[in-house]
Amino acid sequence: METLLNDFSPGLFVVQTILLLGLIFLLVKFAWKPILTSLNEREEGIQNALDAAENAKKEMENLNADNERLLKEARAERETMLKEAREMKDKIIADATEEANAKAGKLIEQAQAAIETEKKAAMAELKTHVASLSIDIAEKVVKGELSDKKKQLALVDSMIGDATLN
Repeated sequence: METLLNDFSPGLFVVQTILLLGLIFLLVKFAWKPILTSLNEREEGIQNALDAAENAKKEMENLNADNERLLKEARAERETMLKEAREMKDKIIADATEEANAKAGKLIEQAQAAIETEKKAAMAELKTHVASLSIDIAEKVVKGELSDKKKQLALVDSMIGDATLN
């Protein structure tokens, strides 16, 4: 401890004190304001961002409320439309039932005649298609065994004669 007191120089102490005070003065004069200004600007920027986030949150809540309201309106409108559609369907069914009962006998006879005619036409067409397909298949399968198309047609005709269609 004594060596520290012996090494103490009052002149050096005064010079260092003046330099420290000068440095503090320069910092206060030139650096303090820019530092405070940048801190204030940063604080304002953060506050603005927080305010913008709060506004966005409020806007989202308003949008959600509007969406809910629109959904409720759409559901109510859908229910109304479905109710009207059901009523219309019931009316149409009732009208069609009455008309169908009035024309039932006549339509059944016409339908049976048309069905019989269509059945015969379909059977004939089916036989034609089956024969054509059979010829094509038989031609490919037995091409090596039969040398000309006449023998193939005779074979197919005999096979069709043997087969019965229901």
